[in-house]
Amino acid sequence: MRDHHWQKSSFSGASNECVEVRIGSGLVELRESDDGDTILRTTPAAFANLLRTIKADRLDHPF
Repeated sequence: MRDHHWQKSSFSGASNECVEVRIGSGLVELRESDDGDTILRTTPAAFANLLRTIKADRLDHPF
């Protein structure tokens, strides 16, 4: 998976405070751009479900 490039949202601009994503070997990997050593790996289906949940604003908001 090392040959796949990390991508970040175009909304981030030049900022390094964002989540980056890459896809390869059947998995989706996510990391914070300012902490590249910690990588979360998940399936494409689980990642798609997370994105649908976020877009539908169905997450709990503790504030």
